[in-house]
Amino acid sequence: MSIEISDWKISNCFKNNKSNFNKKKILNILTEKEIDEAYKVISKWKNYSQTPLLQLNKLSKKLNVNRIFYKDESKRFHLKSFKALGGAYAVEKVTKGNKEIIVSTATAGNHGRSVAWGTQKLGLDCKIFVSEYVSENRVQVMKNFGADVIRVKGNYENSLKECVKQSKKNNWQIVQDVAWENYVDVPKLTMAGYSVMMKEISEQMNNQKISHIFLQAGVGGMAAGMIAGMARYLDYNPIIIVVEPESAACVLESIKVGKIKKIQIEKESILGGMSCNEVSLIPWQILKNSLNYCVTVKDDKISKTVKYLANSEFCDEKIVGGECSTPGIISIIGLCNNEHDKKEIKLNKNSNVLIIGCEGDADENLYHELLNKKD
Repeated sequence: MSIEISDWKISNCFKNNKSNFNKKKILNILTEKEIDEAYKVISKWKNYSQTPLLQLNKLSKKLNVNRIFYKDESKRFHLKSFKALGGAYAVEKVTKGNKEIIVSTATAGNHGRSVAWGTQKLGLDCKIFVSEYVSENRVQVMKNFGADVIRVKGNYENSLKECVKQSKKNNWQIVQDVAWENYVDVPKLTMAGYSVMMKEISEQMNNQKISHIFLQAGVGGMAAGMIAGMARYLDYNPIIIVVEPESAACVLESIKVGKIKKIQIEKESILGGMSCNEVSLIPWQILKNSLNYCVTVKDDKISKTVKYLANSEFCDEKIVGGECSTPGIISIIGLCNNEHDKKEIKLNKNSNVLIIGCEGDADENLYHELLNKKD
C-alpha cells in the first residue's frame, strides 16, 4: 500500500456514559410504521435500487480489522447523496398531490437538492434559502430542478430563520430536516427516509454482524434515522460512534452536558453540511441515549481521503466520495493509530466496521479542488 496514514489523528473521543440502546424507546420516537412506510414508498420510485455496500479491503488490512464496509451513496438516484431519501420523500408525504402548495426549505446543499427534485417530480413550486457559504455549483443544481434559490447573508442558521419568516408570511409549506418546538412531523419523515439505507445494509451484510458504525452528524437527522433503522432491522446492537467536525461538535457538547447545547462556530468547516451549531430536537431524543462515543476530526485529512478513495488506495474500486463522506474513514484511522482509543472503543482484528459514504461529487467544483489539492 503506497499511502502513509500513520500520523492521522482524531481531535476528541468522548464516551457517552448515559448510553443505553433501548429499541422500544427509539421506536416510540420514530415508529416501525413510519420506517416501513418510507421503504414501501421509496422502493417504488422510478430508478430505485440499493446503493452499493463496498469493502475497503486494503484499509482494513492496513488497520488490522476484519472488514470495513462503505455504503456508497454517490449512486443514490442521480442526486449523488443519501439526502435524496429524505427531502423528496417528505415533500411527497406532506403535499399529498396538492399542486397548489408552494414548498420551502433552507439548506447547505444536499437536502435542498432532494427537496427541489421532489417538487419537480410532483410539478410543484419550490423556494430554497441558502447561506452565503453555499457554493454556486450547489445552487445551480437546485435551479436546474426548477427551484427558486434565495441567498441569505450569514450562515445556515440565518438562511433557516429567513426561510421560516418568509414561509409564514407567504403561507408556504416548510419541508425542513431540522426539528424545533411544534415542528417535528416533517423532520421525522426525512429521518424515516434515511432509515432506508439501514434496511438495505441489513440485507447486504449476508448474515455478517456490524460491530461498529460511524455516523456523521450535522444536526443529527441522518445519524438518528440510521439508529432508528438499526432498532427496526437489526437484532443486535453495534457500537455507535457519531463523528463531527472539530469546529462544530454540537452533539459532543450536548452529550457532555446532557441537554441540547448551542455552540459558537468560530470557523466554518469544509464539511459544510456538517458545520451546524445545534442538534435538532427529534434526533437528540434518539442520540442522547443511543450513541456510545462522539469523535471529532479536523479538516486537514479531507482532501487526502478524497484522493485515496478516488485512486483505489482503500479498496480495489475507485470511489467518488465527497467531503462529507470522509469523516468516518478519518476517524477509524485516527482511532486505530491511538492504542488507548483503539482499545477503549474495542476495535480489533474481529471488528466489522460500517462507514457511510454519504455523498459523491455533489459539489463538483469542491470535489475537484480537493482531488487536485497539493497536501
